[in-house]
Amino acid sequence: MTLQNQDIKDIVHFDRVSLRYARGPEILSDVNIALPEGSFTFLTGPSGAGKSTLLKLCYLALSPSRGLIHLFGQDTSLLANSAQQALKRRIGVVLQDFHLIEHLTIFENVALSLRVAGLSRAQYTDDVVELLQWVGLGHRMQALPPTLSGGEKQRAAIARAVIAKPDLLIADEPTGNVDPVIGRRLLRLFAEMNRMGTTVMIATHDVDLIKEIDARVLRIENGRVFKGLNA
Repeated sequence: MTLQNQDIKDIVHFDRVSLRYARGPEILSDVNIALPEGSFTFLTGPSGAGKSTLLKLCYLALSPSRGLIHLFGQDTSLLANSAQQALKRRIGVVLQDFHLIEHLTIFENVALSLRVAGLSRAQYTDDVVELLQWVGLGHRMQALPPTLSGGEKQRAAIARAVIAKPDLLIADEPTGNVDPVIGRRLLRLFAEMNRMGTTVMIATHDVDLIKEIDARVLRIENGRVFKGLNA
């Protein structure tokens, strides 16, 4: 995979962003990062370094204590709630705790965003079935989330995040609950999404995964963000 030119517009841009909870210490300090349109970026660092926090800032689950965040070219601090919700609909998010809706089948969970967008079942069924087969859940489409293993829930959450072909895909340890073979298969899915134009950011501690493809690497240490896998 070849990175896109850096002179194209940034999908995400942090300008001296810091975050602290209440009166506690800063989790992130003066972070300056940019995710160019069409780029693929890995985010790494030790446990507790702030990877999940940085991702939450990217998809507007948190607001910075200081600094500015531009998302799709818009200053998020100036946006009304309705405008923020519109931006969020352009983002696919894979979280460590899955957030599957327990009374819906896996098929229904994955198809939900397409239904909300107004597509009929006939319009989305083939795509949902194909994607679930790709992630190894073709035999579990009618199962409910409580009956799935952690790895199966992870794959369902990934399928749900990518089914609508988002402009930005953010994934927090997306291969943490699956075996290495499935993990590489999922990475190929992310790479294909990126090839089709989706900007991708994946937080992971798996160095072997990072080395699988040619991608940008950002590293968090002591609340600050650096370029590259090593100091």
